[in-house]
Amino acid sequence: MQIELKDVGKKFYREWIFRKVTLTFTSPGAYVFVGPNGSGKSTLMLVLTGVLPPTHGTVMYKTDTQTLAEDTFYRYQSVVAPYMEVIEEFTLKELLEFHFSFKKLLPSYTTARIMELTYLEKSAHKYIKQFSSGMKQRLKLGLAFYTQSEVLFLDEPCANLDAQGIQWYRQEVQKVLQHKLVIIGSNQSYEYDFCERVISLEQYK
Repeated sequence: MQIELKDVGKKFYREWIFRKVTLTFTSPGAYVFVGPNGSGKSTLMLVLTGVLPPTHGTVMYKTDTQTLAEDTFYRYQSVVAPYMEVIEEFTLKELLEFHFSFKKLLPSYTTARIMELTYLEKSAHKYIKQFSSGMKQRLKLGLAFYTQSEVLFLDEPCANLDAQGIQWYRQEVQKVLQHKLVIIGSNQSYEYDFCERVISLEQYK
């Protein structure tokens, strides 16, 4: 999988959040956007995922055999971000079954195995609304890590995680790096110090 940005910019009202971004991301590989709060990390991630259209420039998604239509790219990606919510009226078991009725599990994985890997096996019948913020974050990361997808977007991936959760994240993301394109937005080095390229958004102002 390859994502190409050509002269991409995003403007809200009269203010450019970033502009003239020309980058290529190739799988497998790990990239991170860094910059102070308000520099546009989350906004650029939203443009990359196809949620927000760029104000200027183009974003292209390519596999080894074809260029993808923009409205089909969602099938190839998994996203973890603070603004993403999980359905709190479901139990954990119901949520996993619902999610994987649309997405495919990694080969040889089961929903029971995912509960075990995310340290949530004792909460199978607990409603998501009763989960702590850390439990919800492990759940969101688990859904992304163990779903069949080509691209993984991680915006502040360790938000609300304790030391054990951060260690688990680093262990699992290393496995993902072997076969996926991983794009991270972060200012915490422990979330991205394995990335092969660090991209400061300050240069695109």
